[in-house]
Amino acid sequence: MKPATQRLAAAAALTCAVAAAGCGLGAGTSSSGTATLTVTRDYGSKTLLEATDEGGSSSETVIRFLDSEAEITTRYGGGFVQSINGISGGGEGGGSDWFFYVNGVESPVGSADVRVEGGDRIWWDYRKWTAAMSVPAVVGSWPEPFAQASSDRPRPVRVVCRGVPAACEAAAGHLREAGVTSRIGSGGQSDSGVPRMLVGPWAKVRADPAVDELTHGPASTGVFATFKGPIHGRWHLIGIDPNGNPVRDLGPRAGLVAALGGAGDSQTWIVTGSGGKAVRRAAGLLDARSLRNHYAVAATPGKSVPLPVLGVKRFS
Repeated sequence: MKPATQRLAAAAALTCAVAAAGCGLGAGTSSSGTATLTVTRDYGSKTLLEATDEGGSSSETVIRFLDSEAEITTRYGGGFVQSINGISGGGEGGGSDWFFYVNGVESPVGSADVRVEGGDRIWWDYRKWTAAMSVPAVVGSWPEPFAQASSDRPRPVRVVCRGVPAACEAAAGHLREAGVTSRIGSGGQSDSGVPRMLVGPWAKVRADPAVDELTHGPASTGVFATFKGPIHGRWHLIGIDPNGNPVRDLGPRAGLVAALGGAGDSQTWIVTGSGGKAVRRAAGLLDARSLRNHYAVAATPGKSVPLPVLGVKRFS
């Protein structure tokens, strides 16, 4: 939860006036499917806990799920998670906190007010928020949000193809392998509530309304990457560190997979790069092994680079 969300969660928790178990006491009805819980720190770079909940009751909330698997402390009547297994919000020097995602989307309300449905992917991460108060969406819960596993009637995902047909077909193929039905088209927004995947060179996707703010850095979009150029006719993908500093020029051959849009928005993923090879390279990362527990990922020749860039102190 981000600080603003924490304040909302605190108010909700005080209204609820319950302990750390959260709102919604009672047995409830069951919800089919397996929900997963992941707890990490430092932008998913270290996994602390993984657990599952098969066929939980409808009274199960995100905070209940967490409390059943980890030692937690709370504030504001139990709605705000202060610490998980001894790692407390604030950290050394402040500026770090616990944030949680449901199916790859940052929750706009507190963890005591979010029900866990069968198939949901719940991800808690302890990270710095000084450069990005909010990271509205992440790629690390693949195949969510596309799979819509907690929905009774999942709807086809739109793959918006802005050139590089081979990359568009590859993206649709990866979705299909994940059990997701998709349709390839050349434009338009997704239907309400259904995420879309925008595939193509940066020069062709950058004008899309959902992508426009990517050039303004992580404070605007929560994506720790941007493009610089064109330089000699080619765009360079720039990796950004947790402090918001551009620290690595990943070059014109690097592709990017990133998620844009928060709760209530039309979710858009971008699969892009300077040219066709970079876009195809990015499309090749659309699988759980490459994306798991990452906020965004750069595809460079021979390897993938999680974003933000960690452990780099100077521009390279």
